[in-house]
Amino acid sequence: MKWFSTIFGLLLAVSLQPDAEAADKPNVIFILVDDMGYGDVGPYGATDLQTPHLDRMAREGVKLTDNYAAAPVCTPTRIAFLTGRYQQRSGIEWAFAGAGSPGLATSETSVARMVKNNGYATGLMGKWHVGITPETGPNAHGFDEFFGFLGANIDFYTHREVIPERGFPDLYENTKPVKKDGYMTHLITERSVDFIERHAGKPFFLFVSYNAPHWPFQPPNRRWIATAENRLEGTREDYNGMVEAIDDGVGEILDVLDRKGLAANTLVIFTSDNGGERLSRTTPFFNHKATLWEGGIRVPGLVRWPNRLPAGETSDQAVITMDYSATILAATGSAPPEGRTLDGIDILPILSGEKPPQERTFFWRVKFVGECNPQRPYWQCYVQKAVRKGHWKYVLDGVEQVDMLFDLRTDPSERQTLTYEKPELVEEIKRLYANWEQDVDR
Repeated sequence: MKWFSTIFGLLLAVSLQPDAEAADKPNVIFILVDDMGYGDVGPYGATDLQTPHLDRMAREGVKLTDNYAAAPVCTPTRIAFLTGRYQQRSGIEWAFAGAGSPGLATSETSVARMVKNNGYATGLMGKWHVGITPETGPNAHGFDEFFGFLGANIDFYTHREVIPERGFPDLYENTKPVKKDGYMTHLITERSVDFIERHAGKPFFLFVSYNAPHWPFQPPNRRWIATAENRLEGTREDYNGMVEAIDDGVGEILDVLDRKGLAANTLVIFTSDNGGERLSRTTPFFNHKATLWEGGIRVPGLVRWPNRLPAGETSDQAVITMDYSATILAATGSAPPEGRTLDGIDILPILSGEKPPQERTFFWRVKFVGECNPQRPYWQCYVQKAVRKGHWKYVLDGVEQVDMLFDLRTDPSERQTLTYEKPELVEEIKRLYANWEQDVDR
C-alpha cells in the first residue's frame, strides 16, 4: 500500500497549497472606523487606552503621519473611497440623513466592482451609509456579500437607528433584514473573520466598516438603550472601551490571516472616515469632525503588507482617501472603466522606498445645499474650503469668509495665519482651487 500512501500524501500536499490565482494576487482588507481622532490609538500617542493590535500593525507596517480623509463627515469620504474620486464628482457634499437621501448611483465607479471583475471575492461587513435602497446598497455596487447596516448611526445592541423619525431596525444580510443578538463591533469582527476563513483559497477584497467609535457611546461592557435624547451621553472611558473593541477586532483579523497562512500576501489598511468628535483626542490638531481644520480631516493611517512594505517605518507622505482606492486597484491589477480617471495615486512605491515622496495638493469643500435659517447649525450656513499644497494649508472659514494660510511644518495646530506674509502664495492656491472646483462641478 506504499503507492497509496505516496499518492495520498501528494494529493494532500497539493490541497494545502494556495490556489495559483490566490498566490499571484494579494488579498486586501480595508478597515475603516468612524469618527476616530488622530490621537486615539497607541501608535498616535494615546496613553489612556490599550491598542496592542494596532501597535502591532505599526510595528509590522508603515505609519502615516499626514493621512487625510476626503471629507470631515462620513458619507462623502465613503463615496470618495468607493469611487476613487472626489465626492463632489458624484454631487455629494455632506452626510446622508435618512430615507430621503438619494444614494450613490450604480453608474459611478466602484472599487468593489472593479476588483470583482478581476476575479476577487468581495465583502462588506459593517456600516454602509451610501444609500438605503436595494438599488443603492452594497450588493448593487459590487459586493458579493454584505452584513451590516445601511444608515448612519445605530444602537450597538438593538441595531436600530437612534433618531426617532428614522428609528427603524437596520441590520441586513445582503438585501434582507435580519435579527442577530450581539454588540455591533463584535458582530462585524465575527463576520469578517468568517469571510476570510471561507475565501482563504481565492483572492478576496474585504471592506471592514466599523461604526465605532461614533456615538451613541456604548461600550461593550455597559449595555443601555440609545435614544435621540441620550445618544451623546458618555465618558472618555466609554469611548476608550469602544476603541479597544475595534483593536480586539483588528487582532482577530490579523490572527486569522496568520492561521490561514495569508498574512504575507495580504494588504491591510486601517484608517478613519473623518476626524474625532466629542470624546475623541485630536491632539495635536485644532478642531474636530465637520470642519476642515486639521482635527476634522487628519486621521490615523496604518498600512501593512509584509510581501511588499517594510516593517516599523513612519512616512510623512501626504495621503488622502482616494489614494487607498488607487493603491488597491494597482495592487490587485484591476483598472477603472475606460475614460474614468481616478483622483488618487498608488502609494505603495513611495511607502516601499521604490520612489521618493511626492508633493501633493488636496482640496476640500463643505457646502450646505438648501435654505439656511437660524435654526440650522452655524457651519451649515456658509461654505468652508481648504487646500493642502505641500506643507502649506489654506483655509477659507467663518461667516465673513476669511482667507488663512498656515505652515504645517512649524504650525500643525493652525494657530498663526501667514496670509499677510505670503499674499502671492494665497492667490496661487486660490487659483488652483478655482480650477479644481470648476473641474469637479462640471
